[in-house]
Formats: sequence, C-alpha cells, structure tokens
Amino acid sequence: MALSVEALASSAGFFNAVLSYARGMVALYGANPRLASIFASQQRWLMAQSGLALYHERAPQDPASGLYSGRFIDYIVANEIASRNTAASFTQEMVAYRFARHIADRPDKRARPLEPTEAALDYVWKWLQAHLTILDALDGGARARSLEQTPDLFARLQPAIAHGLVGNDRVRRPGPTFDLFTWVNSGGVVMDDLFSRIAVFDPDVQRAEIGAVSSSDLSERFMISKTHLKRIFGKATELGSMGWDGTPGRGSLWLSKDFIREYWDYQAEKFALIDQAYEGLGGTLGAATAPAAKERALSVTSTGP
Repeated sequence: MALSVEALASSAGFFNAVLSYARGMVALYGANPRLASIFASQQRWLMAQSGLALYHERAPQDPASGLYSGRFIDYIVANEIASRNTAASFTQEMVAYRFARHIADRPDKRARPLEPTEAALDYVWKWLQAHLTILDALDGGARARSLEQTPDLFARLQPAIAHGLVGNDRVRRPGPTFDLFTWVNSGGVVMDDLFSRIAVFDPDVQRAEIGAVSSSDLSERFMISKTHLKRIFGKATELGSMGWDGTPGRGSLWLSKDFIREYWDYQAEKFALIDQAYEGLGGTLGAATAPAAKERALSVTSTGP
C-alpha cells in the first residue's frame, strides 16, 4: 500500500529523511553542475520530466508517438508549463548541450524524433533512486532494489511520475516562498542547500537556525547571480520566511516554521505521488513495454548511483 500524503506530512521521521535527501540533491548537483543547472528551476524540471515521458511512451507501431519537438511543445503549452517559445528554446538547448539528440535511424526521414542522452537519463535515474531509497527506509520496502534489478522499470515508472507531477497543483504551486525559489534557475538547489543545513529538527519550534550562509559561496557553487540571490532572499525575508540574527546578510540565518511547512508539504506530496506511481505498476515489474527500455536502463544503471 502506497504511503499517503497525510502520513508523510505528519511524520517528523519523514522530514528528517527529506533533509538527508536534500543533502543528496546538493551532492548530485555538484557532480554535474552543467546538467543540473539545466534542470534547476521548477519550470525546466517539469519540461525535462515531460520530455522524458513522451520519449518513454513511444510505440514502435506508431511513428507519430515519441518525443518530437512539436509534440513536446504542444504538451508543455497544453499543460501551462511554459510558453511555446520557451519550450522550443528548451529543446534547442538540450540538443546544444548534448543532453538530447536526434535519432538517426528513423522510418520517416521527414520526421526528427529526439532521445535523451545517457547523461540525462543517468541524472533522472539517480533522482528517482534517491526518492525510492527514502521510501524504503520509511517502511522497509524494496523499491530501490527493484529499480536496480528490473531493467525496464525506470522506463515505465518515469512517465507515470512525470504526468502526476504535471497534473498536481500542490506540487507545482506549494506556497509563495517555495515558488519564489523554484521558479528561478538554480533556486531549487539553493533552497535544498538551505534545508540541508538543518542539523537537528524540532517540529515545535517557530524557526530553525542553520548557521552562517555566504551568498557569494551560493552564487559561485550553484551558478546563480548574486543579484537574483539577493532578490530571492530579500523577498523571502519580507514574507517572514527567513532572516538573520543581527545584520541582514551576516550572522546566523534562520528558516521560519511556515517555510519549513511549505517544503515539508511539497516533499510529502511528491514522495506520495512517486509511491502511488510505483504501486500502480505492482505485479507487472517484469514486463517490458518501452522500446529498447532494457538496453537503455542498463546503460543508465551500469555506473551506479
């Protein structure tokens, strides 16, 4: 039985696990900043997940299925993720940075289907593996092992998760401070970094002290301009979501209870959604449904997370 949003949103144990997850996401960013920065806003991450879903859902008997620039743009616009121009620019950027490529062997030479490169697949596989590992830690399950041992599972689970993310308003718009961070490039990983600094979590306190934070360090590590970072911190401070003990920008930084609740509720919604998608595939983990899923999954998992 999938873990519920309500159970996760009321479990301090889950939130402590989420803090560990945040540290893992910061480390994953550090392993490949260029790739991570491409996906480091809510909008771009939703576009990336959507593109992968279209790719994984392609059917060999239907040449019109799969990931095409036009289909991708239509999906993004229809689901109000981004404008047509922004979606088109995103596909061009993915190809330019070699995170996606045109498929050379195609039946219709007039069409130009796209596929993700191994680097992009590996990044999303590790993202999913991190989530399944935490879910396993909560209930003693074996989801992460299934992902590693069932080659086609990633190709079938990812589309279900992607469509769930796109269709869930509480994931896409969890709250004003969360939105402030995640709709700016690299803002999401900056937020993860801030939460990763919570050493001991007490759900009853009004704010969590996280120690000294250097804006210059964050700007350099996460490739976000100091101007953007200053604006985000300034607006978050005006909302009462964060602040300093003493002179702003110096001393110890704190995060408010309301900001922590936004982050906690978002994570609960997302983790529950992922678990529901996994649960929905129960009993069919050995059936390959995506073209070349086995080969592609093996290429992703061979290096290990």
